[in-house]
Amino acid sequence: MTRKIDALVIGAGVAGLYQLHQLREMGMDVHGVEAASDVGGTWYWNRYPGAKFDSESYIYQYLFDESLYTDWTWSERFPAQPEIERWMHYVADRLDLRKDITFSSKVTKAVYRAAEGRWTVETDSGDTYDTQFVIGCTGMLSAPLKDRFKGQETFKGQIVHTGLYPKEGLDLEGKRVGVIGIGATGIQVIQTIAPIVGSMTVFVRTPQYVLPMKNPKYGPAEAAAYKARLGEFQKTLPNSFTGFEYDFEHVWADCTPEQRRAILEEIHADGSLKLWLASFGEMFFDEAVSEEISQFVREKMEARLKDPRLIDILVPKAGDYGFGTHRVPLEMNYLEVYRQDNVEAVPVKDNPIAEIVPEGVKLEDGTVYPLDVIIMAVGFDAGSGALARIDIHGRDGMTLKGEWDKDIRTTLGVQKYGFPNLFMTGAPLAPSAALCNMTTCLQQQTEWITDCIKAMRAKGATVIEPTAEGEDAWVKHHDETANATLIAKTNSWYTGSNVPGKPRRVLSYTGGVGTYRAKAQEIADKGYEGFAMSRAPEMAEPAE
Repeated sequence: MTRKIDALVIGAGVAGLYQLHQLREMGMDVHGVEAASDVGGTWYWNRYPGAKFDSESYIYQYLFDESLYTDWTWSERFPAQPEIERWMHYVADRLDLRKDITFSSKVTKAVYRAAEGRWTVETDSGDTYDTQFVIGCTGMLSAPLKDRFKGQETFKGQIVHTGLYPKEGLDLEGKRVGVIGIGATGIQVIQTIAPIVGSMTVFVRTPQYVLPMKNPKYGPAEAAAYKARLGEFQKTLPNSFTGFEYDFEHVWADCTPEQRRAILEEIHADGSLKLWLASFGEMFFDEAVSEEISQFVREKMEARLKDPRLIDILVPKAGDYGFGTHRVPLEMNYLEVYRQDNVEAVPVKDNPIAEIVPEGVKLEDGTVYPLDVIIMAVGFDAGSGALARIDIHGRDGMTLKGEWDKDIRTTLGVQKYGFPNLFMTGAPLAPSAALCNMTTCLQQQTEWITDCIKAMRAKGATVIEPTAEGEDAWVKHHDETANATLIAKTNSWYTGSNVPGKPRRVLSYTGGVGTYRAKAQEIADKGYEGFAMSRAPEMAEPAE
């Protein structure tokens, strides 16, 4: 049985819930499909020990509805996954969204029918949808890199990816646990499970710059204070550089060395991402500034580690990469964990993991580390991965995976040439997790999509697609902006270099959240310049 609808939203996370709500408020017949058993998106799948916000809770929220914002109270500055998941349930219940979502159902295929300007979408649960619009709210970091090592299937113990952590959890008490990866996720896991495991072996390939997290609890006074700032947040967050409450305040050249040091000390003490996202913007462009700030962070880490061997393994070296060109993790006593007797850091850059054997992890030199549990914090196929894993067929035989295997291109990060009426959020070449508070960016992107569909209906158009010229122009602007930064010169998931064979391009827009918002609005104000609106050949009546 095929269900005919106006729009299908893939995903029930931050973007998917808001997109579903907006299109439903327009009076559209819209339905959501979610692979998980409930809402939450990244906060459903990432339930590993220690998972929590590193954006302040009071800005990681929807800003479109005052009562929705003020009727929820956070318990602390950076809450943990269970509380965040409860908030997502609260949103879904307040907006009565679950009735329009099919859960435990994964979209497997989508085929565009050019004559009608519609999509046929299939799921693994046997449902088929005939829909005018498909909106992929599949997440920036939601395609886990599961099969990273030879022999994983032979391991006699338990092996899990942090992005697919079992809902029932794992019994780690007294176990020999191996953690592969020390990005933001791995760090949260390591600092959390260290007190309960029998032993922990951490396999370290790329040392990370880290910042200490300060996480005060919120009582009635603190909650009232941040809720009173909603109007301020509505005005400032969408127009800041990164979608956070703070923005770059200082100019490197205007400060003396003593002033620079004082500013870095003050911001470092804030216990947030502020040093990365609101100290000196020159760190992203000027190698000398980058190195000075990087050295400041290295000194802070070395002072805590003390042990020369641990410093050598865990602290980036001058010349490796600059602070802020990788995702910067917040941590709580993470570095001190390595001084525990039951924790060992094993460097694997020059002696890499060769395979997983039945007993544990085997390195290239033949050393085997016996383990009961392996936790893989090895990351994601970022930006393009989630949508590319769906078999999506656009015009003229194009497939989304095939196009992105050649070159990762979009227009504004919301549409792709050759795929009419397919919208996307958190996609390549739009602001996303690399340099953006995700709720700020996802709200803006879904609102732009909603306004675009409204404009189509007003014009009587039934199909929208970027023009080839429009896509070329956006890619050129994106690349000019990105390639001026040190991020483009660094190997990380930011550039897709963590996935063998993936075309290299900075995946997130680096020109700033406010700049992107202004450019997206300018395109809309010019009648969606760079996009072509039309009527499908077989449409008999104008759209309402």
